[in-house]
Amino acid sequence: MDVPDRKIQVEVVYALPENQIMRQFYVPSHTTIEHAVELSGIPGLFPEIDLSRNKLGIFGKVVKPGTALRENDRIEIYRPLVADPKESRRMRAKESRNVPKSEV
Repeated sequence: MDVPDRKIQVEVVYALPENQIMRQFYVPSHTTIEHAVELSGIPGLFPEIDLSRNKLGIFGKVVKPGTALRENDRIEIYRPLVADPKESRRMRAKESRNVPKSEV
């Protein structure tokens, strides 16, 4: 059982194609992922972040905003996908089939 006053260290990251921001800080042990993101100040720096729409994750795994954090969790704020990865692969495969062999 966690002691209410105990602090844990967490890291919040948000990456764009041209840069990445990372904040490492301490929060109370009962803090949720959504609250930690708010405490990081990152949403205030990037107006496109909407916590009601952007997915959040811990170490690459999507989790619910109410998930309680653990010591050294790396919280990731995900950007919306520009294109569906499966559909993109299908389109590339289709295009590669239509390219004459002399061009490959």
